[in-house]
Amino acid sequence: MLKTLAEALEWASSQFVEISDTAKLDAEVILLHVIHKPRSYLYTWPEERLTADQVNDFKKMVAQRAIGTPIAHIVGEREFWSLSFMVNPTTLIPRPDTEILVETALNLPLATNAKVLDLGTGTGAIALSLAFERSTWKVTAVDKVIEAVALAKANRDNLKLSQVEVLQSDWFDAIEQYDFNLIVSNPPYIDEDDEHLSQGDVRFEPQSALTAGEQGYADLFHIASAARDYLAPGGYLLLEHGFEQALTVRKKMIELGYESVATVRDFGSNDRCTLGRWPR
Repeated sequence: MLKTLAEALEWASSQFVEISDTAKLDAEVILLHVIHKPRSYLYTWPEERLTADQVNDFKKMVAQRAIGTPIAHIVGEREFWSLSFMVNPTTLIPRPDTEILVETALNLPLATNAKVLDLGTGTGAIALSLAFERSTWKVTAVDKVIEAVALAKANRDNLKLSQVEVLQSDWFDAIEQYDFNLIVSNPPYIDEDDEHLSQGDVRFEPQSALTAGEQGYADLFHIASAARDYLAPGGYLLLEHGFEQALTVRKKMIELGYESVATVRDFGSNDRCTLGRWPR
């Protein structure tokens, strides 16, 4: 029977060895969620005893993780850009690789009153992180999935970033503004036949938010083409894509008339996002 924090950690870690490369960390995250304490508490008070209710909750969550359920779905949140975002199975879980998209956007030479559009916002992670860092930017976030819109609004309210407008829109369909200084998107870009779709956390995420036709390029190309009508002269388009898609995305953006097209690598040195500027 599990009694102490140390015993709980050891037991849970053993349950995750076969399904996770971060078994101990997974166990820590779940246990901290159950006891509502900081990480340091686990190692300062390893002999602290769990209540019966805590043991029951912990075992249920460990059982979920043992069958592969993502940690973020189990605890209901994920950290992104040092902010806490609520998550659920209706959207993608924010990933560290996408932080390079935020960093790249923040480094662009945009005015203090820049107008920004985030397409396919999901949890709102990109739009809200940008708004957190640039409170004077006018940020609009859209998603076609009504549940994702509700989630993004909840995260907006929780983070007290009321200046961000969240709308339901299938890409540009509900957008009536035509002078954005920056359009960003992390759209679906995985090939529909990719074998990795049956592995890891993505098994529990909506396929519509992951896959696209034309070997994964359909949404990337659609956005790159349509964005030309919504960008102000000199405005930027910034797209996340797969690490093997950079060359094709760059070629497409140049073909569409974008200038200064370049690819940025993520923190793992993989090609992760490509940007281009619409001519003045």
